[in-house]
Amino acid sequence: MLNRLEAQPPDALLALIKMHAADERTDKIDLGVGVYRTGQGDTPVFGAIKAAERQLVEEQDSKSYLGPEGDMGFVNALMPYIFGENATMGGRIAGMQTPGGTGAVRLALALAQKAGMKRLHMGQPSWPNHAQIINDIALEMVSFDHSNADGTANIEAVLGAIRGAGPDEGVLLHGCCHNPTGIDYSPDEWDAIGDAIAETGVFPIIDTAYHGLGHGMEEDVAGLRSVLSKVPEAFIAYSCDKNFGMYRDRVGAFYILADGEDVLDTAFSNANALARASWSMPPDHGAAAVRLVLRDPGLTQIWQDELEQMRDRMREVRETLAEAGTAGSVDLTPLGRQNGLFSVLPVTKEQVEQLRRDHGVYMAGSGRINVAGLTTGNIEKFIAAIADVTG
Repeated sequence: MLNRLEAQPPDALLALIKMHAADERTDKIDLGVGVYRTGQGDTPVFGAIKAAERQLVEEQDSKSYLGPEGDMGFVNALMPYIFGENATMGGRIAGMQTPGGTGAVRLALALAQKAGMKRLHMGQPSWPNHAQIINDIALEMVSFDHSNADGTANIEAVLGAIRGAGPDEGVLLHGCCHNPTGIDYSPDEWDAIGDAIAETGVFPIIDTAYHGLGHGMEEDVAGLRSVLSKVPEAFIAYSCDKNFGMYRDRVGAFYILADGEDVLDTAFSNANALARASWSMPPDHGAAAVRLVLRDPGLTQIWQDELEQMRDRMREVRETLAEAGTAGSVDLTPLGRQNGLFSVLPVTKEQVEQLRRDHGVYMAGSGRINVAGLTTGNIEKFIAAIADVTG
């Protein structure tokens, strides 16, 4: 039976990791892996999480099953940070824990399909796993251009996609810190998107994987809240992997906004059934640690301070790149107004290979870079390498 399978291409990012590890040059630069790094190149465990894990070791008295909805204390503790003071919007929002943001996206798309969504509109480029999940569940995808050549959002394209879609169609939006471009919608653009969704009945699915890494906890979800204030229903996928540093612990949440308690209960029961069939129940350790952080004002402050340090460092890197202006044929100034870990440089695959071969600069073939891989010690080398390859 296994002879019927066709070999799949290896994951390009995993191959990049192996090539970087095998490179013996001491001044090599890794801009591929999508994790935060300090100025020293480390990806540390948050101090707030370490403290919470010590508390778990001392106080956790059972590892019995929790059920498919996971740690509801964690799910509810997150809600005010995502949705604001009226976190449930009058009882219209309910959530559950998922294995990372990927699990939340998978659950959102599967549940939307089960509810009758026929077609999904998604801006390109996007996180590669979005398309993989969409293809795996055999959902039709329609693409639109997310960004313009000048490094701004193509608001006309997303509004055109929404206005041209029907009520049995959906649109997938990045809540903030767009992956891979770093190009987010402005507050006015978010308002226009919400109005267009409300007018057409298109179903919004908002993937929020980098909350707090852009401009701040409130600022980064202002667009999401604007849309939710205008629409009767929506799905929200959320990840704690980046803003709590919980990458390998896979900590995520899925939320449903529905127009009425009965509809919400029915939708939630279907989400539970899908989760039960997919992963039975999510891993608890990471979510329990986040719950403890959010319930302890002292740990919450430590976490927010750590998150602010991350945000400030990435903003400094972006400002340095923007101040450099043009490197060869590449205009670096748009990176200064983009957000989060990622941006995409207008370079060819051949130029990416030359950067790797001649300068030890490792990035995705698409030109996506992780700005957190740049430090005061290597950023000038990076700018010079871009100038050499593209000049």
